[in-house]
Amino acid sequence: MKVVLLEDETPAVERLKKMLLDIDPGIDILFTGDSIHTALQWFSHHPPPDVLFMDIHLSDGNSFEIFKHTKIECPVIFVTAYDEYVLDAFKVNSVDYLLKPIKQEELSFALQKLKTIHLNEHQENLQHFSSGINQKYKDRFVIKLGNKLITLLIQDIAYFYSKDKMTFIGTKDGKNYPIDLSLDKIEQMLNPEQFFRVNRQIIATESAIKDVQTSMKSRIILTLDPPLNLEASISSERSSIFKKWLKKER
Repeated sequence: MKVVLLEDETPAVERLKKMLLDIDPGIDILFTGDSIHTALQWFSHHPPPDVLFMDIHLSDGNSFEIFKHTKIECPVIFVTAYDEYVLDAFKVNSVDYLLKPIKQEELSFALQKLKTIHLNEHQENLQHFSSGINQKYKDRFVIKLGNKLITLLIQDIAYFYSKDKMTFIGTKDGKNYPIDLSLDKIEQMLNPEQFFRVNRQIIATESAIKDVQTSMKSRIILTLDPPLNLEASISSERSSIFKKWLKKER
């Protein structure tokens, strides 16, 4: 496995090197850089490695600037002391987001995930995005409340969810309306460019996702806005699909 490291703290570079070689002595560390400038120079003259390990803050700025100036075609594992960039990380080629000080088992798990998801499964089935591409999607839902009919425009909806054997629409202004349709049926009516099936209980739009966290087992935990009293978790099996959805890789 060919590896590039971007980290501006020498002790952190040496520690990461040692941990990587302890996990897999066959790892080939092609380059270590401490800045956006050196990274752009290296990527402009070399083919991409198998994986890029990257800190968020480099000596000359935020490492996300690199993605604005060149196309990074390899998977990325972020290793950082900052937890507020998880959502940004998922919008680029991230495999994992490890918080310093990282543990050997976390790094080992990230490498294993890299091998199974990115090195062996490049032809992942993306039917989740392409199904129904030619059909007309709903632009509004009409809800009956007593003797009233309420029209909810799709752009005003934050999420759909099921609870206590009932289905509800949650709007961006914090209101909730019951709807006499199952989530499976609703999912077929929605544009998959706009809505993601989080789990069996929730379908959410991107603008409702306030925060993203990862767990040790590669599950993704979302914080939704408006708040929803349900666990908005994405299974490890579907985490890569979610990342592609965030990055608009349809």
